Amino acid sequence: MKTQDYLDLENEYGAHNYKPLDVVLTRGEGVWVWDVDGKKYLDCLAAYSAVNQGHCHPEIMKTMMDQARKLTLTSRAFRNDQLGYFYKEICELTRSHKVLPMNSGAEAVETVIKAVRKWSYQVKGIPEDKAEIIVCANNFHGRTITIVGFSTDPTARSGFGPFTPGFKIIPFGDADALEAAITPNTAGFLVEPIQGEAGVIIPPDGYLKAAREICDRHNVVLILDEIQTGLGRTGRLLAEAHEGIEADLTLVGKALSGGFYPVSAVLSNKEVMDVLQPGEHGSTFGGNPLACAIARTAMRVLMEEKMIENADEMGNYFLAGLKKIQNPLVKEVRGRGLMIAMELVPEAGGARQFCYQLADRGILCKETHENTIRFAPPLVISKEDVDWALEQIDGIF
Repeated sequence: MKTQDYLDLENEYGAHNYKPLDVVLTRGEGVWVWDVDGKKYLDCLAAYSAVNQGHCHPEIMKTMMDQARKLTLTSRAFRNDQLGYFYKEICELTRSHKVLPMNSGAEAVETVIKAVRKWSYQVKGIPEDKAEIIVCANNFHGRTITIVGFSTDPTARSGFGPFTPGFKIIPFGDADALEAAITPNTAGFLVEPIQGEAGVIIPPDGYLKAAREICDRHNVVLILDEIQTGLGRTGRLLAEAHEGIEADLTLVGKALSGGFYPVSAVLSNKEVMDVLQPGEHGSTFGGNPLACAIARTAMRVLMEEKMIENADEMGNYFLAGLKKIQNPLVKEVRGRGLMIAMELVPEAGGARQFCYQLADRGILCKETHENTIRFAPPLVISKEDVDWALEQIDGIF
């Protein structure tokens, strides 16, 4: 079958809730992927940072195969021999006290909302059903009904109401707005350290540190959604490290799987998790032995192979190279680590056409918010790979 045959199958039988580039991939290794027609591409999206360790990392693959031969699922009705090790290793790596495992990023967000609300009633003393969680405009935390209810993206919200109450939206990067929004009923502040889906929007220096101080002063739980920024993407294990703070609750996912199997987690540095009692929250697949084994190896290779250090070095190199491209269609290049965006002026006619031109040259990336191209390759990318990518990007601009 050729590319068009696969496109025809998808169009006939699949829901049309995505608009991917018309590239049909069949194989991947490291930073490279191949389509069904045999063409090779440099992956500059890394499955939205779920493949930080590179495609089909051999050690993670071996772990998956070994564990799949032994035991894949018990449910949480019983214990398994991987869960305790996963708890210990992720807590030690991230300096956390407790962890609650789930499967997807959206599930982790839903989990933290439930936990923080219950903590606010039982510990902080907010009246029942009055808890508020502050979020930021242009956020992206997932696609569930509750989450899209506090989105400001019309595409995410339109036609899906009514929505869950209890959320207050403020501008991103504005510490004064956070202070002003807090009331006696404020339970938590949920924020991305860098807004990825909004176009790699980096807040002003000192913003997270100010948010940490404000939350401390008002006994508000600081929740950082590091599902995309965490586990090395920004050149640090967690993006919070750029400002030397620690969140009360941290959400991780995506790269926790190494790209092999869905796994996410809520990490707690405050006694929020203690409010959850048996039967109040759970997941059939959350914390299963296959996921735990994979996550353990995904974290280990991230550290042992110094992928985070490479993300910092190659990210700075990639960003500097992009900034040298001179073209009036380019409005701004920004990024941190290997989380980089090139924003185009509206007169460019949209970023998607440039993503197709890059695909023709062997680079896969994706537009966001119409005018922005994101570059986020696996953290194993080499200087030679970056040089080649810069040559192709410069060629179309």
